[in-house]
Order: sequence, then structure tokens, then C-alpha cells
Amino acid sequence: MNRTQINIFTFLIFILVFSNLNAQDFLKKQFDYAKKLYNNEQYFDSITEFKRLLFFDSKGEYKFEANNYIGLSYKEGAKFSDAILYFTLAEMNATTNDELFDSKIEIIRSNILRRTTSHAIELLNSVESDKRFSNRAKEINYWKGWAYIFSDNWEEASNYFAQTDSNTVLKDFCKKVAKKKYSTSLAKLLSLFIPGSGQMYTGHFLSGLLSLGWNVLWGYVTINAFVTDRVFDGLIVGNFLWLRFYNGNLQNATNFAEEENLKIANNALNYLQFNYHGTKP
Repeated sequence: MNRTQINIFTFLIFILVFSNLNAQDFLKKQFDYAKKLYNNEQYFDSITEFKRLLFFDSKGEYKFEANNYIGLSYKEGAKFSDAILYFTLAEMNATTNDELFDSKIEIIRSNILRRTTSHAIELLNSVESDKRFSNRAKEINYWKGWAYIFSDNWEEASNYFAQTDSNTVLKDFCKKVAKKKYSTSLAKLLSLFIPGSGQMYTGHFLSGLLSLGWNVLWGYVTINAFVTDRVFDGLIVGNFLWLRFYNGNLQNATNFAEEENLKIANNALNYLQFNYHGTKP
């Protein structure tokens, strides 16, 4: 190889190295810019810039981080299905167990927020059974607790928070919410024996008294009709009035218990949203 050929070869090597360094510098600047937009809560713009980064990242150096930030941005915009898609892409491009675990947890958190809690619990059970994450049991139990909160099972949520050791606040809070809630079966059982008592149990005293009064009235009329040999009147009143109010009393007791439980759960969720300062879904 003569001197001219050596010089040309050296020049080509220099161009290649320079181009590679320049490309890496461009990708780093693009990533920093997109991340800055995310940190400034400009989520729509950050999605655009991270997608631009992925387009130019031919070697896939930023595939995990970019997809993860796109998922986080969609999550901030409450587009949970889109967020799950990009967290899944991040999971596919994870290079360490920590990255893999984090992307799986983000998928679970998005499922909790979109109220597909049964799927979130299935995913948590899957992560729990994975030996690679045997040292992350407390974190898994923490998110199980949140999944059960959003599935309105406060007692079970309290049990899982108890297994995280450091989350006694959430454990005690969930236990209190569980105790506040009414038993729909008890409300129905009370009204079965004493019409109106199920409504009174849930705090609806006026409705309970009215239900008791109507049942006593039509029960008396029905019984009196049979006693005085007015069988036809007794059948009509009994079937169309007394039974109607009696069955309505049972349904109302159940409905009132469910409505009150919904109020209790919503108030608890609102409290956690604005007053609990720990990590939330």
C-alpha cells in the first residue's frame, strides 16, 4: 500500500469515527431535550421528541429509556392504553433486571388506574413468581395493596400493606375504610325480618320508617281480609300491595348499602389523591 492509499484510508477512518461521534452527540442532545420537556410537564411535546429520537436511533441505544418516557407521558395524559403499549416496548428492550421490573410495574400501575385491577393482580402474581424479582417482594405487595384499593377490597389491601412493613399509614387507613363500609347481606337480612330496618342500618331512617309503615299497613289489611273471609280481597292486596312493598323494602336496603359503600370508597380515594404523599399509581 503506497502513501496515497494510506492517506485515503486514514481519511476514511477519520470520517467514519467523526460521523459516529457526531451521531452519538446528536442522539444525546435529542434525549436531553426530550427529557427536559418531560420534566417541564410538556408531555405532548416530549412524546414527539422521544419518537424523533427513536427514529434516528438506528443502534437502539435509547430504546428502553425513550419508550419508557413516552409511556410515562401518555400516563400523565390519562391515555393508559397507549401508556401500556410503550411500557411493553420498554420491557422488550430492557437490558437489566431493574429495567425489566420497572417497566412491568409501570404496566401494572397503568392497569390499576384504568380499573382493570384483576389483570393488574394477575401481572403482580406473575412478577412475584419470577425468581429474578425475589428481592422485590415488598414492592410487589405494595402495588397489590393499591390494586385491591381500586377493586374496592379495602380489607385485602390492608393485609398487603401490612406485609410492606413501612406502610402502616396505608394499612391503618384501609382497615378504617373497611370497618366503615356496610354489609349488603346484613342490610338485606335485617329487612327480611323487620321491614325498614335495613334502611335504618345504613342511616336512611325516614325511608326505613316509611317502609315499615307501608308494610304494617298492607300486612294488616291483608290479614284482616282473610280473617273476615274476604279471601279474594286478601289475595289482591297481599300479592299486589304487601308483597310489592315487602320486596321493594329488601331491594332498597341492598341499594342503600351499595350507595353508601360507594360514597365511602370515593371519599377514601379522594383523600388518598390529595392527602397521601407517598408513591401512588
